[in-house]
Amino acid sequence: MKKFLSLVYTFLTLNLMSITANAAPAARISYTVTFPEAQAHYVDIEMKLSGLTQKTTNLKMPVWTPGSYLVREFAKNVEGFTAWNNGKAIDAGKVNKNTWRINTTGISELTVKYRVYANEISVRTAFIDASHAFLSTSGLFLYPQGMLDQASTIKIVPYKGWTTVSTSLNPVGGDQFTVTAPNYDILFDSPIEVGTQDVFGFKAAGVNYEVAMYGGGNYDKERLKADMPKVIEQHTKIFGENPNKRYVFIVHNFLRGGGGLEHLSSTVLGASRDGYGTERGYLGFLELVSHEHFHLWNVKRLRPIALGPFDYENENYTTNLWIAEGFTAYYEAKAMRHAGLLPADGYVNTLAGSLSNHDNQPGSKIQSAAESSFDAWIKFYRPNENSNNSTISYYGKGAIIAYMLDLEIINSSNAKYSLDDVMKHMYNEYYKVKKRGYTDAEFKLGLEKFAGKKLDDFYKKYVTGVEFPDNETYLGYAGYKVSDELAGSNTPSLGIATSNAGNRIIVTAVSRNSSAWVDGINVNDEITAVDGNPVTDPANLIVNKNAGDKINVTVIRDGKQLVLPVTLLKSTRVKYKIEQADNATDKQLAVRKKWLNL
Repeated sequence: MKKFLSLVYTFLTLNLMSITANAAPAARISYTVTFPEAQAHYVDIEMKLSGLTQKTTNLKMPVWTPGSYLVREFAKNVEGFTAWNNGKAIDAGKVNKNTWRINTTGISELTVKYRVYANEISVRTAFIDASHAFLSTSGLFLYPQGMLDQASTIKIVPYKGWTTVSTSLNPVGGDQFTVTAPNYDILFDSPIEVGTQDVFGFKAAGVNYEVAMYGGGNYDKERLKADMPKVIEQHTKIFGENPNKRYVFIVHNFLRGGGGLEHLSSTVLGASRDGYGTERGYLGFLELVSHEHFHLWNVKRLRPIALGPFDYENENYTTNLWIAEGFTAYYEAKAMRHAGLLPADGYVNTLAGSLSNHDNQPGSKIQSAAESSFDAWIKFYRPNENSNNSTISYYGKGAIIAYMLDLEIINSSNAKYSLDDVMKHMYNEYYKVKKRGYTDAEFKLGLEKFAGKKLDDFYKKYVTGVEFPDNETYLGYAGYKVSDELAGSNTPSLGIATSNAGNRIIVTAVSRNSSAWVDGINVNDEITAVDGNPVTDPANLIVNKNAGDKINVTVIRDGKQLVLPVTLLKSTRVKYKIEQADNATDKQLAVRKKWLNL
């Protein structure tokens, strides 16, 4: 038997050596990026491949960018595609919306040239002008089909006057204008800022942080260098480690800016350049920092199983964005509170506002958190005039679910555990040990482990169901009471939103089951009169009216005048107030202390 096993081992070894010897060498891929017409929003890209052995080579452009769940069709911005070998043009053509096929029979080296138009300002799309280039890599760089695991090098030839590159990609040979990516997942997760951005840095949680500010602004670098580490240290405390050696914040300061997009070792933030000057604006920016930085654990490493490895050509569906984004939205403020950057009463007041917003949105009675997550691809990023009636944000609903679960866990464990322990456990169990994403059922088990109870009923009500949060119970765990400041009011409401351009009142939204909804006022109607009296100010539509009153609303619809009889219904809006309850028990005070880090 030993002799037989030895012969088998020898046979397998020789065959493995033969297979290895005959395996095709890895292709070598490089890009050269130039900006001959930056002022017109163009970037020119030259892609070189060598070591090719296949008869045809397909080059593809991603259709979406991770973290932003919408098919954006980046290939629509590509033009002037040509393929060359040794200076000679070779056959190449498009075979579908995002694939170019090249005949590489007998060709081992290939040069491809193309241009990309980049003129969409956002954190998720490339933008180029004479002042800077924001290279959102998933919308710029073609990749060879079947070679996502291949390394690549990007050489950037800067436009006139540009001096600086900011990216989490590593430079080659100390040259900031030449960077390398070990594979395409890393490349597509590493945006690049090129220009004259203001760069400063600090160290936090043992990691070197770089902040690249484009667009100027009234930010205070020294204050940011003092406060941003507090947030970072709090995040790191939750998970027990910071997995980066270096992390880059790319901040775009515009007249009116906002939003953020997370990446593995960096993030892109949008901000208003003059918004740092007020305390509200400054803390708002820090909350954005907190949100996107928290993602380096939650989503980029601890993730739903559907979100990696990515399919860059199709939607990647998950019902767990309420965890990926909603929990992150919860922790953006909680981490700031625990870091001492938000007062406890300010944090609680913010929560009261979030609870009010949820209950005031008609769509919260229609779409669950799980459904909102799954349908992000077709609904969240494509809102219309009826979205408020039919959808709920997985950010906001997820954050509310997180607050309830946090207090549930703290209360049931007598303040021994919190949602923090769940996040750390799941990070260790799935990212570090199992090295994969979690399923719906696995995350629920993680929650139940620290809640000490089954959460089937909770999930049925709040995750897959549309019941309103039981705020009285969950806030009661921490010795708080909640009340509606609008309770008992008889204020009437038409239930519409309007624009007022040139003294024309145009209906832009109608709330489900409101007066306007029931009696047929439509979006795009122009309201010209109420009870025969001309109106030009939306604030005067139902002044001095009461719930139950009947009015006649004159509208222009499709060029025709209509008079619509409307019965005014009572406003259903709520405005919650959260206050400390009298005579809180020792347990309630312990829960409150754990929750708010008092």
